[in-house]
Amino acid sequence: MKGVGIAVKNTFRGGVHPAGHKDLSRESRLRLFDPKGEMVFPLSMHIGKPAKPVVKKNDEVKVGQLLAEADGFVSAPIHSSCSGKVKAIEKRRVLGGGMAECIVIDNDGMFTPAEDYTQRTDASKLSNSDIIQRVQKAGIVGLGGAGFPTAVKLQPKNADAIEYVIANGAECEPYLTCNDQLMRIHSNEIAEGLELVLRLFPNAEGVICIEDNKPEAIEAMSRAVSDKPKISVRTMITKYPQGGERSLIQAVAGVDFPTSKLPADVGCVVQNVGTLYAIQRAVLYGEPLFSQCFTITGEAVAEPGNYMVRVGTSYAELLEAAGGVKEGMEIRKALSGGPMMGIAIGSLDIPIQKQNNGLTLLAEDPVEAAEAVMTSCLRCGRCTTVCPMGLTPQLMCDAAVAGDLERYEKKLYGMDCIQCGSCSFACPAKRPLTPTFKQAKAEILEKRKREGGAQK
Repeated sequence: MKGVGIAVKNTFRGGVHPAGHKDLSRESRLRLFDPKGEMVFPLSMHIGKPAKPVVKKNDEVKVGQLLAEADGFVSAPIHSSCSGKVKAIEKRRVLGGGMAECIVIDNDGMFTPAEDYTQRTDASKLSNSDIIQRVQKAGIVGLGGAGFPTAVKLQPKNADAIEYVIANGAECEPYLTCNDQLMRIHSNEIAEGLELVLRLFPNAEGVICIEDNKPEAIEAMSRAVSDKPKISVRTMITKYPQGGERSLIQAVAGVDFPTSKLPADVGCVVQNVGTLYAIQRAVLYGEPLFSQCFTITGEAVAEPGNYMVRVGTSYAELLEAAGGVKEGMEIRKALSGGPMMGIAIGSLDIPIQKQNNGLTLLAEDPVEAAEAVMTSCLRCGRCTTVCPMGLTPQLMCDAAVAGDLERYEKKLYGMDCIQCGSCSFACPAKRPLTPTFKQAKAEILEKRKREGGAQK
């Protein structure tokens, strides 16, 4: 599959160059934050079936202890990130504004571990099956935002056909800098995690992709793999959405493929560097996934920084640790993630989940600003030029607004949209293209669900 469709280069088709704003937090070293408040663990913090509780009210738990087991192949177990007592298993408000079943723990502030996570296993004594089982048991999911169970991703139909294992260190989302810091500080661990994954794919080479605005991370990762012939570091052109799975595959393998296919179908497996770090901890030390790197940033934050944050911590408590809201400012927009693909938050009293990697608090609302100057489509074609999927956003928007979802889906391939926001960013008319596509996709999926239920 190498070189099919487009030329191999260190970037991808389309894309935009939003202001990075990474200077707010990029030099803030990762530090562990131990929360004091109650901890909330949604049973569905991954793609697939929600986990099934194995604890009950009033049970005593410790750090790393299993709270809920995977309920199916595409599911992931959940472990406690604190010690204390189970307060309740009930519906709580979560990211997105809805209510979801959660395990609530009264945090005792001691963070007593369930096991010793300092004893290292000899990797040479582990089989491929052992590696996958340890990843699954640890509850590792993709930490780049999607939350797909990693053990499933590591078991494609044909492991021998995988040519590239791509480590995603691009961190192209504006404002976020936690992966940059993770690569600077834990480069050796990330490299070991990638080596463990490469053992599963005998014909693959490892490629660590980092945008060229992270020179310290590039240097650290290059040192870490200098004695590893199957792994190389690729410096990528800084452009959004370089960190998208398909964008990386375009840049590394020269392969362009539709969303109907998976990366494994074109010989690639992509893992975020945070996921590889978690794999190293799980396989070599038996440590479950109960914390991840996280950036809290934005002009409205008093002390932007990078943290190793425990799953279940509330956004509100982490904001307190970052000095709260900057004096003289107010939060006009709160986003889980960054400004391009982040999810707007109405309340910070919700838990941080496994796949969350940032909180951006803005002193100005870019959506309000865009709405104030929005005009009709200018037919300039900029949205089409920047779309990394090669779609026609202006026509997709017209179809969605007109309610012609069949044209949107079947003629314009609207379901291939990855909702990266590049078209909205580039639009001089300030049309809400990406929100319109999100709504259209949701309506199409809901229709499919209804029709599927009716057929049963």
